[in-house]
Amino acid sequence: MTPEPTQSLAEAAAEIQQLLQQLEKTNPTATGAQQEAFVTAAITPTKKKRLINALKEGGQGAIEEFLDNPYLNVAIRIIEGWRNP
Repeated sequence: MTPEPTQSLAEAAAEIQQLLQQLEKTNPTATGAQQEAFVTAAITPTKKKRLINALKEGGQGAIEEFLDNPYLNVAIRIIEGWRNP
């Protein structure tokens, strides 16, 4: 990947992580579906497309590089859901 897509991927991944942390503070028992709905509502369609493309191009490793472990599986599941609605 070129540096620009990597940077935008890092920013988008960090945004997902921040959203999940925010939800965790207000609703620590949120289900996976609630987490996905919360993040999906907050992420713009453009960022969704970038994350989907990054997942296609770089695989999970590209996303894993930017996320702390507790949020990794949730973020991957959300992005996969966007890719396969």
